[in-house]
Amino acid sequence: MTNKPTAPNFLWGAASSAYQVEGDNTNSDWWWLENQPKSAMERNGKAIDSYHRYPEDMRLLADAGLNSYRFGLEWARIEPAPGEFDHDALAHYRRMIDTALGLGLTPIVTLQHFTHPLWFVKEGGWQSGKGIDRFARYVEQAATILQDVPWVCTINEPSVLTLSTRMMDRFVSGRATSMTVTSETGTALPTPDLEIGAVLAEAHAAAQDVLRTRTDAKTGWTVACQALTPAPGSEAKFAEVKYLWEDFYLEHSRGDDFVGVQAYTSQTVDANGIVPHPAHPDNTLTGWAYRPDALGIAIRNAAEVTGGTPIIVTENGIATRDDELRIRYTSEALDALFDAVDDGVDVGGYMHWSALDNYEWGHWGPTFGLIAVDRETFVRTPKPSLRWLGRVARDGYGREALAAA
Repeated sequence: MTNKPTAPNFLWGAASSAYQVEGDNTNSDWWWLENQPKSAMERNGKAIDSYHRYPEDMRLLADAGLNSYRFGLEWARIEPAPGEFDHDALAHYRRMIDTALGLGLTPIVTLQHFTHPLWFVKEGGWQSGKGIDRFARYVEQAATILQDVPWVCTINEPSVLTLSTRMMDRFVSGRATSMTVTSETGTALPTPDLEIGAVLAEAHAAAQDVLRTRTDAKTGWTVACQALTPAPGSEAKFAEVKYLWEDFYLEHSRGDDFVGVQAYTSQTVDANGIVPHPAHPDNTLTGWAYRPDALGIAIRNAAEVTGGTPIIVTENGIATRDDELRIRYTSEALDALFDAVDDGVDVGGYMHWSALDNYEWGHWGPTFGLIAVDRETFVRTPKPSLRWLGRVARDGYGREALAAA
């Protein structure tokens, strides 16, 4: 193959979320949850101290040859109390944007990545009837520092957010429960809540209205694409499950400037629903099957359901301690991406998850990062996978670059 899949302005980068890397986010609902006396979660603590060390993190990405960085703002820092905005926090995030731009990294900024101010959840959160207005008010403040940011993600993985919203409401209200439910096939995540999903879709639209009025950013949200496949004879159940997990949210991406596709693995849907990953020596540290082809499946489905909304891969990666395996997984995933582009799918960028090994929502074990971090000293050590991805980014956009790297 000699064709390149995209123009030279293709975004090659890595991603993080604010809560997972910053540390000491004491006004957040997740901080509250993990620090409950009976919590079984590992603590976030200072995380990897990226709140202070972000210039080093960005410089490592830029020096490797990447040209973009997806990172988040923390609502709980910007609005620690209802209607009270911390202008020092806004100035901090503006410095992050300026640092990225100064290093030649295109910033892709996420406004809501699973976490909320604790006061928002205590007020009833997305189910209070006030959630959309509260979010739009926060976005108005965030927009004051986003005028020259070219890409803004409003909400990260709304289908997954419906699950954590339900969980957080039960814990904060005192009706504590597990995040998982038991079914006939074992233990699995509950089904995304479309009632909450519909509220999030309205919040997404409200945020876009604010951003389109006050910034020049291209806007969209990111979707947790499951890359599901049907078992023989289970096509009807497959369509139902796929709609609940991703197609509902992809349909709401029609007409957006872009949609963020996030994919890691693939699962089968049978007559009972999603089939849990069976134990296998190739499974990742999260227990997911090794399926780099999932990215191609996800990209193609997003293109079909949205009717051609431009795509940015905002997350793709593997939880492993074996960095050679990370390179192999990423190479195979990118090969699937290039196949989709060859077939006419509009893909404008690839963000590896994650930039650094970080806090994975209650656990420190799964390592997705291109950069290792000593959690005692916070010393950063780039992995060979970062150098490899940087060479791909510098040298080209097709399979030749993968082979050369």
